[in-house]
Amino acid sequence: MLGIYNTLDGTISFEPIDKENIRMYVCGPTVYDRIHLGNGRSLVVFDVLFRILRFIYGEDHVKYVRNITDIDDKIIKASAEKSITETILASEMTDYFHKDCEYLNCLEPTYEPRVTQEIPEIIKIIQKIIDNENAYVKDGNVMFSVESYKDYGILSNRKLETNKQNIRIEEKEYKNNQDDFLLWKKTDKGISWDSPWGRGRPGWHIECSAMSNKYLGENFDIHGGGADLKFPHHENEIAQSKCAYKGSLFAKYWMHNGFLMIDGKKMSKSLGNFITIGDVKIKGVNGNALRLALLSTHYRKPMNFSNKLLSDSEKMYDKFCKMPYNEEEYNSIELNEFNLSPIYSDLNTTSYIAQINGLYNRKEYSLVRKMLSLIGVEIPK
Repeated sequence: MLGIYNTLDGTISFEPIDKENIRMYVCGPTVYDRIHLGNGRSLVVFDVLFRILRFIYGEDHVKYVRNITDIDDKIIKASAEKSITETILASEMTDYFHKDCEYLNCLEPTYEPRVTQEIPEIIKIIQKIIDNENAYVKDGNVMFSVESYKDYGILSNRKLETNKQNIRIEEKEYKNNQDDFLLWKKTDKGISWDSPWGRGRPGWHIECSAMSNKYLGENFDIHGGGADLKFPHHENEIAQSKCAYKGSLFAKYWMHNGFLMIDGKKMSKSLGNFITIGDVKIKGVNGNALRLALLSTHYRKPMNFSNKLLSDSEKMYDKFCKMPYNEEEYNSIELNEFNLSPIYSDLNTTSYIAQINGLYNRKEYSLVRKMLSLIGVEIPK
């Protein structure tokens, strides 16, 4: 059956907490700009996992939560540059995001909470962390005390004393320790809310802990996201969640997709080498072809995106679109573990697509259609 690589311990397995209630949380976008192909890769990877889980355990037994961060420093800065409100910018970018999801043929998640709509839950979990003496209030800011959590670094294998060597840490006078991170930020800039500690807004990390807890509970099966989120975002999520809910498991399995590279460098907005989903769409590329391209490399490995990769994927999709359709034959096919062994082996879409191409060469077109549909690649009838 299904096995997935767990970043937390390096093993490949999958034993759900409750087979009747499979729960997955994936970090969604900060909606200050259009999403790029690297974001799109993560969307597609976890959409495939969502589909596989539904196939195995049944659609009614799988919950998928993907949040939207609709207030953040980046949103405030971008809205000021565009001379519009944060609310308008976030709304516009969220609409674009949904259109990009539709273009990539991603299923809607079970829940899609937005930070601005979950402030009471966020305040509630922050107060629990304070009550448990894992956070402190200073000058209207609430800081998580990393030294209060003995297992800090369990996901990323980082030691506190090495953090400054690996990431840029903002020096702030309100921190007892410069490794401590914000749970609540005192501010009157941009959208803000009243809280027991004064007016402000939540820090980035605490949002996901609050929303995953509200919609999935203290313990759930899978937490996913891009490799760039492993530290500090996911590390901080673990620390604050387990300190809020003493004795909780939080997430049993942690999954991280690899970077998307352009000319050997990670695609990112900060480097200015990014291609948005919208850029590809404008070129007239079918979203299913782009989806095939994003699944052509194993999800945990870095992917080097190129015009040749996209062109080859378009040709492959065009080839599949020319297959004859036999409705009776298609409906009679039931996928089994033999057909699905590559995808059950840590979502090995590279081998799975190679297997599909082999079946195409043998003219097993109905089976090809069904196997493609399972990973969200739809072929016209």
